[in-house]
Amino acid sequence: MDSLSSALMSLMAWLLPVVIIVVVAVPQMIRILREYERGVIFRLGKLIGAKGPGLVFLIPLVDRMVKMDLRVVTIDVARQEVMTRDNVPVSVDAVVYFRVVDPAAAVVKVENFWKATSLIAQTTLRSVLGQAEMDELLSQRDKINQTLQEIIDRQTDPWGIKVTAVEVKDVSLPEGMKRAMAKQAEAERERRAKIVNAEGEFQAAEKMVQAAAMIATEPIALQLRYLQTMREISSEHNTTTFVPIPIDLFSAFLKK
Repeated sequence: MDSLSSALMSLMAWLLPVVIIVVVAVPQMIRILREYERGVIFRLGKLIGAKGPGLVFLIPLVDRMVKMDLRVVTIDVARQEVMTRDNVPVSVDAVVYFRVVDPAAAVVKVENFWKATSLIAQTTLRSVLGQAEMDELLSQRDKINQTLQEIIDRQTDPWGIKVTAVEVKDVSLPEGMKRAMAKQAEAERERRAKIVNAEGEFQAAEKMVQAAAMIATEPIALQLRYLQTMREISSEHNTTTFVPIPIDLFSAFLKK
């Protein structure tokens, strides 16, 4: 009996360290990565590569893994004070959409790709908008967004970052400039209204000239118009009394 208990105690003494080692080492050896995650493996400080998704096996105390997210993320570019090419001060902010396409490069070639991308977006925003006029900034927003996306993507490409879109969210103008633009828009609307009115009068006069030329060639048309006017007056419910005048009285004027 004593020998059995001593054997069990010795077995427990032998299994306990094994269990402790397994409990401590297994979580360090096995990692599970989701579909949108990758693990950049360093072995004794040397880059091994990116692994995942699924099960990833590591050597305890030898391998170190840096987890990277491959989903599209957004960063808000802080509001920037910009002077446009035509010397108009504006305040502009934007949003940048990007994702990691090369996890190893994003870990090895830049210390903090979030901060680096944000700072490049800020400087590029000031540079590009400083080369555009105010009218372009307000009317050609898509073109400016495309230019910003191309420049930022080209600068972040060595870091394994793909910039998918850049959107300028808001453009704030000084109050004086807003009032000037409102006056300009009002003057433009008045100009268009006067042009439309003048075109209407011109077309009406042109039709009247054509009608007069037609009546001159066909005198009977004037008599028909006279009879139509009489009919229109008599059709209304009023007390107006009119006396028909013979059309022959106008023959001298028509001949002339």
